Amino acid sequence: MPSFVPTSPETLEDQRLYTSARLVEVACLDCLAKVGVKKNSEHHTSIQWTGEARAHCPELSRRSGGREAHPACPRMIASIEAAVRDGQIPIGAEDGY
Repeated sequence: MPSFVPTSPETLEDQRLYTSARLVEVACLDCLAKVGVKKNSEHHTSIQWTGEARAHCPELSRRSGGREAHPACPRMIASIEAAVRDGQIPIGAEDGY
């Protein structure tokens, strides 16, 4: 059970900006799983996996358990890097997000 559930419009907007603003959908070039991606810098990449994408990815579906701290799927990383090179994913935070 969450200890804090935001209710004010300002807090909800901050939550949206932090978790989903500027996410670009990227499909894996191998298995076609789709994730949301945001790059705030060359070295910072946020990847939002859905349960459906995780189940669709052969690499991640082999892993058991909940929130593991394992490296991301290397095929998805390559797909994201290709999308960055192609200019599909902008690099740089906007308004701190």
